[in-house]
Amino acid sequence: MEIINVMNRIDKLFQQKKENILSVFFTAGFPALNDTIEIARQLESAGVDMIEIGIPFSDPIADGPVIQQSSKQAIDNGMTVKLLLDQVREIRKTVSMPIILMGYLNPVMQYGMDRFFEDAAAAGVDGLILPDMPFDEFESSYKEKMEDLNLYTIFLIAPTTSDERIQRIDQASRGFIYAVSSSSTTGSKNEFDENQIKYFQRLKHKQLRNPFLIGFGISNKETFSAACHYGAGAIVGSAFIKLLSTSTGLVTDISTFIRTLKS
Repeated sequence: MEIINVMNRIDKLFQQKKENILSVFFTAGFPALNDTIEIARQLESAGVDMIEIGIPFSDPIADGPVIQQSSKQAIDNGMTVKLLLDQVREIRKTVSMPIILMGYLNPVMQYGMDRFFEDAAAAGVDGLILPDMPFDEFESSYKEKMEDLNLYTIFLIAPTTSDERIQRIDQASRGFIYAVSSSSTTGSKNEFDENQIKYFQRLKHKQLRNPFLIGFGISNKETFSAACHYGAGAIVGSAFIKLLSTSTGLVTDISTFIRTLKS
């Protein structure tokens, strides 16, 4: 296998920008099957730094009702892993920001793990978030192959994650660490509570090797700003999916949403 030496786009982003990074999650094939491409283009135009495209799955247990519903609709629309990779190739013709695919192991295993990694890298994917992939299995079976493909694996940590595991994840990670703001499912919140702030402070004081982005509960300017105060930036998901579900004009609505979040 040929080893790719080009710098990963995620590394480029974090070299060029140290704070206030905005990553936006949306489900592939939602609201309509082919909206994936246009949404990605409009997010880059609106000033988003990175996107996470969700792989629809029939049993997304870590997601709240908003993302669950978007996943169901995307599957009903006909979204598949193969089609998503085709769409990423199309996105890459005009979009230069990092692209991460996020989803559960089941659809990836059905596609074929090694084949999926190779096809994702070839399509222009920079990283993967597979929350239910066992960390030990990643290290023993997939880490070397993914490094050869220049494909980063992003791991999640939560308020309940032990210091020892955080250090293990930090040592094995490339790109950034996804700091889940609470030990619950995804969903929008208006502000962080005292325990969440203490958790963010604890991570900030650890001086981890990798930067961390805060996700789950980022829904407005206040929560985005708070997350950026402690981490390198934030990930917005459910609040953006809600926007898409009611949008009557993607270009205007996406631009307004992002501007409101960052201003």
